[in-house]
Order: sequence, then C-alpha cells, then structure tokens
Amino acid sequence: MLVSLSIRDVVLIERLDLSFEAGLSVLTGETGAGKSILLDALGLAVGGRGEAAMVRAGAERLSVTAAFAPPPGHAAWAMLAEQGLDAPATEPLVLRRVVGRDGRGKAFVNDQPVGVALLRGLGDTLVEVHGQFETQGLLNPATHRAILDAFGVAPALLSAAAETHAAWLAAKDAFAEAEAALSRARAEEDFLRHAADELETLAPEPGEEETLAERRRILQHSGKLIEAIETAQRELAHAEAPMTAAARALERAEQAAEGRFAPALGALERARIELEEAEAQLAPLAADIDLDPAQAESLEERLFALRAAARKHGVAVDALPALRDDMRARLQALDLGADGLAALARKEAAARQAALTAAHALSRARQAAAKQLDIRVGGELPPLRLEKARFVTEVATDETAPGPHGIDSVRFLIAANPGSPPGPLGKVASGGELARVMLALKVVLAHADPVPTLVFDEVDAGIGGATAAAVGERLAQLARDAQVLVVTHSPQVAAQGRTHLRVRKDGADRIATTVERLDDAARREEIGRMLAGATLTDEARAAADALLAGRR
Repeated sequence: MLVSLSIRDVVLIERLDLSFEAGLSVLTGETGAGKSILLDALGLAVGGRGEAAMVRAGAERLSVTAAFAPPPGHAAWAMLAEQGLDAPATEPLVLRRVVGRDGRGKAFVNDQPVGVALLRGLGDTLVEVHGQFETQGLLNPATHRAILDAFGVAPALLSAAAETHAAWLAAKDAFAEAEAALSRARAEEDFLRHAADELETLAPEPGEEETLAERRRILQHSGKLIEAIETAQRELAHAEAPMTAAARALERAEQAAEGRFAPALGALERARIELEEAEAQLAPLAADIDLDPAQAESLEERLFALRAAARKHGVAVDALPALRDDMRARLQALDLGADGLAALARKEAAARQAALTAAHALSRARQAAAKQLDIRVGGELPPLRLEKARFVTEVATDETAPGPHGIDSVRFLIAANPGSPPGPLGKVASGGELARVMLALKVVLAHADPVPTLVFDEVDAGIGGATAAAVGERLAQLARDAQVLVVTHSPQVAAQGRTHLRVRKDGADRIATTVERLDDAARREEIGRMLAGATLTDEARAAADALLAGRR
C-alpha cells in the first residue's frame, strides 16, 4: 500500500507531506483546488512523464517521494532483486523523482539512482490509476489473460501448460539439432569416408611418432654405436682372464691366510658377475642396431606419412588415432542417423500433442471462467447506471501457435448499447462509463488483482443519487481487499471513506494548494457543503449525518 507522499515545488504545492492508511481514502475539494496535482505528483513518483512546466514558479526543481509497503512476495521485490537492488521486505520501498526547470530529471529507489523505466515498472506493480480520461492495467489487453487466469483458472492447469510446452520446445530443439547435424554429416560424407579409409590404412598408434623419432636418432648414429659396442666387448673379453687368474691365486693360499682373502675373493666374484651382466647387455644392443639402409628409409617414410596426415587434418600426430575413431563414430551415426532422426521426430510430435492437450484443457477452463466473469461483472453494471451495457470476455484460440500460456488470447470487451457489437474497453465506453466499468471489474477481480493501491479519479462524474451511492458502496467493498484512493465530488462517495482529505487553495497574494485531514466534525461540514453548495444549511448537515451513518 501507499504509506506516504511528500511533494516539493510541484505547480501550486510548495511543501506537502501526506500519510495514507489502508482502506478507502477520499479526496474532496472545489473544482480547481489542486486535486489533480496530487495525482500528477503521485504519477511522477511512479515513473510518469515529467515536464519542466510542473516545477513551481520560483523553484529550481521539483521533488516527489512516495513510500510503499508491498507485502512479502510482491512482484516489486522480485523486480528489485533482478536489478541487484535487494531490499528487506520489512522496510518501506521509497520511490523518488526529481525534475529540474530545464526538464531534466533523476529517479531513485531507496536513494539509489535508477532509470525511469525501472521506476515505471515498479509503479505498474504498486499503483493503478482509473480516471475519466486515463487508465492503465485493465485497458491493456496484454494483461487480460493473466487477470482471467487469476480470477478462475486452477494453477495446476497453468503449470501443466507451461511444463508441456517447455518439454515440446526441448524435443523440437533436439530434433532440429539432430537434423542439422545429419545434414552436415551427409554434406561431408564422401570426405569422411575417404579420410577414414586413409587413416585405417595408415593405422596410426598412440605414441608412435616419439618411438619412430627415437629409432631414427639411433639409426643416424648406428656406426658409431656399433663400434663402441664391439670395442667394449673386446675389452671385457680381455678383462675376464686376469680376474680369473687372480681369483685362483688367492684361492690356493686361502687356507694359509685363515680367511683374510675372503673379502677380496667376494669382490672378484661380484666383479665377474657384473662383467658377465655387461656382456649380456651389450649383445642385444648390437643386434638391435641394424645398419640396413632399407630400414632407415622405411622409418623415414613412416614418419613422413604420419606427419603429412597430421598436417592434412590439422591435428598433432598423436591425435590421429582419436581422429580416426571419431570419424568411425560419425560415419556410424550417419548410417544410423535416419532411424535416430525418425525417433526424435516421433518424440517431438508426441510432445507437441501433449502440449496441445494441456493447452486445450486450459482453454476450456478459461472459457468457463470467462462466463463466470461476465456474469459477475454484468451483475455489477446496473447499479452503476450501466444497465444497458454488456461486458464480454473474449477468449480466442489458435492452436497453430501454442505457447507457455496455452493457445488463447483474452480481451475484455464492452457493448455500451443494446444491439451494438462489443469492442475494446477504451474505445467503446465514454470517460464516465469507462471509469465505472473499471470499478465493476475491480470489485469482481479484487482477490485476483496483485496491485495493492488503486486510485479512482472522479469515477462518479456525471452521476448522482442512487448511482453515486452504488459507486461509493462498491469502492468501500473494494477497499476491503486493496487500498483505494478516490477523488470525488459526490457526497455519497465521500461518506464511504475511512479517511477524508480536503484539498484547498489558500492565500491571496500567493496561491498555494494545501491538504487537510478532516476529523469527524469537519467531515460532516465538508459533506454538507458538497450537498448544499455555497450555503450550508441544517438540512444539509442532517443529510450529511445520514450519509455518514449509512456508510459501510
């Protein structure tokens, strides 16, 4: 709800601070007193158009601050979170607008600078204005479907429509992706088969390039390596006889040495074993080094073939085996692609049918809810002097374009006169009729409307007597579910208010608009004035007492 409104230097208002309560608040005053200025100021605070002409004469800038207390879970909090402007739901939400004499302005939310678009978006969730010449929310057909759904459609049907539509889109995307992949694969099928055959023939192995390169390095130095091995083998062969002779000499005198030669004999034995091991290691090395030029040539050709294939496909040599396996898989997928694509097509068709089934169920519920809404709104029109009007909720279906909200478009229409076709609310009804139609709709939709503050500007224009009383009663009824502010010239409407604010022009040399909260006595006088005109009579006061006594 709207908690407070602070206005600085707006047209005739120099400084004004207003607080508001829940329920129905009425604003009264003489024509031209400045009631519309208050609404214009509120409109500025919630993102309305700001103009330099609104700045009070002699001031450099105007400022309007509106504080709201939306309930937890209200759309305004989510909107702030999306913009990174988290605010605790236990504190007021403060919207402020500043406009300079040059027409340039600034917008703030909780003293943080924001764009006017965000301010307007927040305002749309917080306040809805209905007047003779301007209204929002219900006049916008884009809001009608959601309003009808909130009025009489089970949430489970809405969830089912959204979920099945999302599943259909996922299946549709999967089919499209597979179809595109298959199309690409077929376009390059000849290349794939040729390249795969080449790689199959080449048969690259993981790590083969490094193995071949090492082998080539060995072959490049094979002569030098063979010579070194042969020399080492000859020297080792010569070393064996002296070691054997030394061991035998020590063994012959070992008994006389009484064990003193044992360490030396052990060392000679170990040396002999190591010598044999060295000879054993050199023999296979010599056999492994092949001086055949044909082997070297074959190795070079293999390395060249592997590196050429790697360059051709733009990969490292070690990646060739994986590339070959990938080509095999792609060709296999291509061979199986038609069957897989057909399966995805069947899945997509089934998902679409499920979405349509859910959408049709939702559409039937909307049709039923539309009938109930028409009956309820129709019942509210006669007391508001709209007995000839006919309210119609149009639900048009188009199953060629199912969406997350089903297959329906919804419009609220009105036929102002018998026999005339129903048309859009804002184009068929006159200003006064439109305001009363909006009131009837709001009364019926009170529980479904997420906007917590409703403003009615002269909804009672051009009516009086029983009709004005009916308008007042409905405003009071609506105020049970929402905060309602109404600008009125009707005593019957004014008497229904929980809070009464009187707007006046004061001053002789310098005219200024002021607002006064009326107590019970002052309220009686104001309603009496509204009944009697310039001269307040006892009869008017008595009539005011009767109206106040009969309020809801």
